[in-house]
Amino acid sequence: MISIIIPFHNEKENIPVLAEQLVDILKTTAVKEKWEIILVDDGSTENYKLQITNDKSNPNVKIFKHKKRLGKGAALKTGIENSQGDVVVFMDGDLQDDPEDLPKFLEKINEGFDFINGIREKRQDNLIVKFYSKIVAWFLKSFLSSPYTDINCGYKAFKRDVLKDFIFYGNNFRFFPLAMFYNGYKVTEISIKNNERKFGKSKFGPSKLFTGLLDTLTAYFLFKFSEKPLHFFGTIGGITFLIGFLISLYLTIERLFFGVLLVTRPLLWLGILLIIIGIQVMMTGIIGELIVYLSKKNSKS
Repeated sequence: MISIIIPFHNEKENIPVLAEQLVDILKTTAVKEKWEIILVDDGSTENYKLQITNDKSNPNVKIFKHKKRLGKGAALKTGIENSQGDVVVFMDGDLQDDPEDLPKFLEKINEGFDFINGIREKRQDNLIVKFYSKIVAWFLKSFLSSPYTDINCGYKAFKRDVLKDFIFYGNNFRFFPLAMFYNGYKVTEISIKNNERKFGKSKFGPSKLFTGLLDTLTAYFLFKFSEKPLHFFGTIGGITFLIGFLISLYLTIERLFFGVLLVTRPLLWLGILLIIIGIQVMMTGIIGELIVYLSKKNSKS
């Protein structure tokens, strides 16, 4: 069974069209499996009508509503919890993801892949969004060995079994593909169409740009240092401590051998501050190591 999960917020013109297009595709011979469409309204403030959900000939089209906007991650979680498919497909609700590409994802699933990520061809986004995506892709490839070209693409398909190794919360859906790669699942990418948005406004703005960068740094920390936090905090703390120590050593030599009064040297306070901060940051890493150790120990007992 295939479950198609579509989170949306204020897409009153797009969702009815998308739902009808999907039903048409799913009823063709290209898709022979049983299917369901899970629409998740993430606190939309617009009034809209979805005749297709009331159509008795389409009992597999369901809609779930959040009372307020909780975010895409929460909407995806709601969709997963209310779906039954062995194969799950994520799509955005703005009509930029083309339903005609759905059979491509299912072909890859049948070939034995566990997770398939879309690559948007000829992206219909503004230059800022394109530049941001390229920077993120470069960072992930350079520092996390990411196999993905377009990790932010909302069009994905995967086997339900992979969800046992991932829990959706907050904005961590952004690095769901990376988690699949790092957990050893067989992943791949396919090229898909990226239609121009015809109705409504894009939800991508300066705030999402900033949170996206923070989420990228979160992914870097989790996948690189979640089981060895001292390597991260120890490096930062050690460099900070070393700088403070060298400053203090330099001032000590000036005072002992050249008679320079330290009371006129604000640099002394900077050196002491850096030493203290360095020690605190390294201690944070040690505490992190203890937490990881006790967590692993308790999981075995």
